[in-house]
Amino acid sequence: MEKMRALTVQPGVADSLQLDEFRIPGPEQGAVLVRAVALGVCGTDFEIVAAKYGAAPPGHKRLIIGHESLGRIEEAPAGSGLAAGDLAVGIVRHPDPVPCENCGAGEWDMCRNGEYTEHGIKALDGFGSEWYRLDPEFVVKLDPALGELGVLLEPTTIVAKAWEHTEHIGKRALWHPKRVLVTGAGPVGLLAALLGVQRNLEVHVLNKSASEIKADLVRSLGATFHSGTLGDVPGTFDVVMECTGAASLPLDVVSRTAPDGVVCLAGVSDPGAAKPVDVGAFNRDVVLGDRVIFGTVNANRRHYEAGMQALVAADQGWLRRVITRRVPLARWREAFVHTENDVKTVIEFGDGAERSAVNNRTA
Repeated sequence: MEKMRALTVQPGVADSLQLDEFRIPGPEQGAVLVRAVALGVCGTDFEIVAAKYGAAPPGHKRLIIGHESLGRIEEAPAGSGLAAGDLAVGIVRHPDPVPCENCGAGEWDMCRNGEYTEHGIKALDGFGSEWYRLDPEFVVKLDPALGELGVLLEPTTIVAKAWEHTEHIGKRALWHPKRVLVTGAGPVGLLAALLGVQRNLEVHVLNKSASEIKADLVRSLGATFHSGTLGDVPGTFDVVMECTGAASLPLDVVSRTAPDGVVCLAGVSDPGAAKPVDVGAFNRDVVLGDRVIFGTVNANRRHYEAGMQALVAADQGWLRRVITRRVPLARWREAFVHTENDVKTVIEFGDGAERSAVNNRTA
């Protein structure tokens, strides 16, 4: 049986990331066989490597990591709408086996009982391997126009869901948002800003450091870049998208929302960060201003489709600049060492010929 290489961790053991060798999975693991093209690396992967969370598949000690996929289909069943040669992205979360009412309705990103599984995160091997298999219902056929940029689809689904839910909440009354604040100019923050600009909103992005690369990316969208603290950003906002996970920001941004404002928390904070809070003032701001604060995580197929539409409509040159480092699988360790100018790091599988082939097909 032919072998493949895969990046694995032992969940619960910090810094256990290594490159292992396995047999290529058989059809029992999914009818669609995918050859990896690229894998995005994100903060979740760093946290799993640091043993903050993560769970291996039942009966296994190690977990293949990676959830921001881009692959090329090698085998697909007839009638699935998929064919060999198609570029594809794997859906990360799978519904729980019961299933709960949301999972049963295809809204598995809103699972009610917590028994869902997630590729590369919880009880399902991820996409950090040269080959992987999926069932057709968890494969998203990529618009060929995106080519190599399809590796940005999974993080875009997060903000596609965030915007969908924000707009749904806003419809509780007559609501015409104009100003948006995005906190954090990492990949998720930049993509949140992109979708805000595509909605013809006035978008401001706050980043802790004055990164010229991030500032240029924000300004190239037609948005306004701010560095420093929340106090350095003037005015109030109809929508705030918090994409850093900084422990203080979920509370602080409420005071910067306009009446009927909506705060979406897309960043995950580490527990244990104590801060004095005037709960009375916080409650007063929320209640008297009809403000809403909500959290969002993961995505379902609808958000993958919406995210793909957003990426296709975006400036492809801008998207390429979001990917600031490309690391071949043979040098995988470099992808897990953060550098000053990082925005999005991508691990590339195969050789340069595959990337050239992707580009040529989309030229």
